[in-house]
Amino acid sequence: MLDKWLTATLDDASASSDDPSSHSRPENSDEGRLSGGRYRIHGEGILELTPDVVAADARSVVISAGIHGNETAPIELVGELLAALEIGRLKLGAPLLIILGNIPSILAQSRFVTTNLNRLFRQDCDQTGDQTGDEPERARELMRAVDDFFARYPDHRLHLDMHTAIRDSRYPRFAVVPFTETVPRVEKPAETRSEIQPSSSWQSLAAAGMQAVLFQHQHSWTFSHYSRHYHAAEAYTLELGKVRPFGDNDLDALNGMRTWLAALAEGRPSAEEKLDDLRFFRVTHELMRTSDTFRLAFADDVANFTEFAVGETLADDQESGPFIVQDAPLSVVFPNANVELNARAALLVRPCPPPDPH
Repeated sequence: MLDKWLTATLDDASASSDDPSSHSRPENSDEGRLSGGRYRIHGEGILELTPDVVAADARSVVISAGIHGNETAPIELVGELLAALEIGRLKLGAPLLIILGNIPSILAQSRFVTTNLNRLFRQDCDQTGDQTGDEPERARELMRAVDDFFARYPDHRLHLDMHTAIRDSRYPRFAVVPFTETVPRVEKPAETRSEIQPSSSWQSLAAAGMQAVLFQHQHSWTFSHYSRHYHAAEAYTLELGKVRPFGDNDLDALNGMRTWLAALAEGRPSAEEKLDDLRFFRVTHELMRTSDTFRLAFADDVANFTEFAVGETLADDQESGPFIVQDAPLSVVFPNANVELNARAALLVRPCPPPDPH
C-alpha cells in the first residue's frame, strides 16, 4: 500500500480533475499495518505513520514534498522511504507525517496553479481566509494537519520541507532556516533567535549532504516557517538540487538525505559530520517586485549564491527605483523576476560565522 501511495494519490487526483463528481477525499478511511507500526491516510496526499513503540531517540517528524509541483526529486525520495518501510527494510520507530503538497500543480508539472502555495502558511490576520482556489484551500488543509500532528506529538518536533531550486547554484544543496522571534525556553536577543537550534543540528545537516545554511531575516510564511513560528519546531526548507522532471533526478547525489530520512523514520540518532565544508549565510535584503516594470539587472541563468560587487545594480523598478549594492558585496539567492506583484523576487545574502554551539 505505502509504496503505491504517491502514485495512487496522483492517479486519484487526475481522475477527479477529469470528472470532479467521481472522487472525494478520504477522511481517515484508509489505514493498515507496516513493520513496527501502522499508517493512516488523513486526506489526499496526507499520510500519518504511527509506531507501535516510540524509539528513545525519536523525533516527531513532518516530511513534506511537492509544495511546488515541478520539484520532483523530493517526491521520489519520499517514495523510496515509504517503499523501504513497506517491505520491512526499515522498521518504524518515530511518528511521521508525510505530506504531498500541491497535487494539482504536480499533475500539471508546474510550480503552482494559481498562486505560490509556499507563501500562504499564516494563521494571524488569516492571510488565506479571503482567498479562494486550490492553493489557499490546500494551505488551510495542511496547516490543520500539522496542528493536529504536533498536538498529538508535542516533543522533539522537526519539519523537513524538501524542494529543488529553479536554477543552478554554487551550493546545489542548502538549508533555509526560517526566522522567528519566539523560541521557548531560550533567552537570547531577538535578532539572534533565528539561528537557535540544538547544537547537533548543523552536524546533521552536514552529514545529510547540505553544503550551505541560509538564515532568514524576517517572517516569510513558508511551510517550514509555519512549523517553526507556530509550533516552535526545528524546521528547514531544504533545497536538494535543481528542478528536473520525474526520472531525470540524480538521487545518488542525495544519499546523505536518504540516510537522514531513514534514521528519522526508525527513531535512530542522525549521523553527524564536522562543519568544515558547510557555509553559513544571512539574508540582509529582499528584492520585491512592486510594479510591472520590475526587472533583474543580471542574466536569467545566474546561479544561486553568485556574488555581486559594491556599486553593481541588481534590479530596477519604476516605482521603487534601482537597487545598487552598497557597503559590501552581496550574493543573490532565488532570483525570479516573474513572481506576482508585491512578491519577493530575490534574497540578497552575505556570509556569516557559524552559530555558537553554546
